[in-house]
Amino acid sequence: MLLADVARTSNQVTGTSSRLSKGSLIADLLQQCARQVVEGKAPADEIGLATRYLSGSLRQRRTGIELSELPSTPDAGVAGAGLVTLSQLDAVMQQASELAGVGSSRARAELFLALVRRLTAQERTFVLGLLRGEVRQGALESVVMTAVAKAGGVPLEDVRRAVAARGDLPGVARTLLVDGPEALDLFRLTVGLGVSPMLATSAKSVPEALAKSGPASVEWKLDGIRAQIHKQGNDIRVLTRSLDDITDRVPEVVELISSLPVMNAIFDGELIALHSNGRPRPFQETGSRAASRVDPTVARARTPLTVFLFDVLHLNGADLIDEPASARRAILEKALPLPRLTPRLRVDDVAEPAQVAAATAFAADAVMRGHEGVVIKANDATYEMGRRGAGWIKVKPVHTLDLVILAAERGNGRRSRWLSNLHLGALDPAGRFGPQGGFVMLGKTFRGLTDEMLRWQTTELPRHAVGPTDGYILKLRPEVMVEVAFDGVQASPRYPAGLALRFARVVRHRPDKKATEADTIEMVEAFRQS
Repeated sequence: MLLADVARTSNQVTGTSSRLSKGSLIADLLQQCARQVVEGKAPADEIGLATRYLSGSLRQRRTGIELSELPSTPDAGVAGAGLVTLSQLDAVMQQASELAGVGSSRARAELFLALVRRLTAQERTFVLGLLRGEVRQGALESVVMTAVAKAGGVPLEDVRRAVAARGDLPGVARTLLVDGPEALDLFRLTVGLGVSPMLATSAKSVPEALAKSGPASVEWKLDGIRAQIHKQGNDIRVLTRSLDDITDRVPEVVELISSLPVMNAIFDGELIALHSNGRPRPFQETGSRAASRVDPTVARARTPLTVFLFDVLHLNGADLIDEPASARRAILEKALPLPRLTPRLRVDDVAEPAQVAAATAFAADAVMRGHEGVVIKANDATYEMGRRGAGWIKVKPVHTLDLVILAAERGNGRRSRWLSNLHLGALDPAGRFGPQGGFVMLGKTFRGLTDEMLRWQTTELPRHAVGPTDGYILKLRPEVMVEVAFDGVQASPRYPAGLALRFARVVRHRPDKKATEADTIEMVEAFRQS
């Protein structure tokens, strides 16, 4: 299938606000791709690629292509423009991702520019959006999933369950559209195969969450590595929330799970590095164990992980995902020693003030111990694989800072007419990282921006520009303030202060504040130390 067809469909999807219309456009494209596969005009894998690209992502996690380091790209319209296939795009991205060593950055740039010369303007915009993670056409995975079901002529729930059981919408789409509806039976809960994890919604307070959940358990929310652990006899697999296999990097986890008195199981839990006093170490230290290529024995000695399990999806031959949460927890407590489980408090009567007060105190204690907060889990909640189920509600303190906007980037896809991604800076009164009274960058974010906020900043920010835009980045005088919520502060060699905000999202613009009122880098550092 031609990339031009996918880029055109993406533009059409961007141009409609109707979810039904978006789904129909994508379903039509997938059916067209399936016909090409049947006729031998395209490889079957292109169904998965089309599904993935219209969901806004590449198959490769990282390509290593640094767009900021590329020279100006040539005009499209050369011979062969508009004839690039999905397989050819994927091959270029895969080759770029595999380049390493001296000169690899330049080689990637040359490889990418060779591709760009073969693209039309519309294709180029689409590919740049994929690379930046900014294909904002309003076709989130839920819309694409609906389109896959429509294209295959099956109920949405059948596709959703198949995707949840295998964590792979592109793979499900390929199987459904090539092999037919009956092939969805192949996607079932199987020990050893990753399952899309259940996620939680949010609430501002414990009483608010309990009012939504009804009778529930309140459990610590740990800031660690979400781990799905499969045990089949002595065969152990440890997967992250994105289903990456990190088994060989966490030998202490494998040893612990091997020692548990169960034959086969799928557990859900958290891996976290703790200080000797039980307080969590910075998330980056924990997270490094999932990404590290260091000798696991060395990494283990330097940053040992503690395992906390909080759910069980399968145990000794029985699937448990359709059992209520209270039953799954009881099974877990019967099968495993309590020190291996996430601490919890039961709330049987959410209308009883004393029980709600006890739950609030339990949450405060978790935060005091250095954890993120708590998760309220309704007793009757089943395990909704791959979904943000209403039965799980997280409650954690929200940190905010007032920062200065140092620059803004032009958006892509649906946001292409607006300034979107904001460069954020904290006040540096002592001049530790630049001129005294200047600002030090802490990262970028486009999260949290509504259409109204995008319109406002697109009109307002150019009035504070240092000079003309380079077509992508508009540099600004440090005059416009923004309130930013974030989950924490982590080390980052990319920025002058060596720090960056975790999961930063814009709460509101603060035109009422002067830049001199911005929060300081010292305040940011205090969050890192807390």
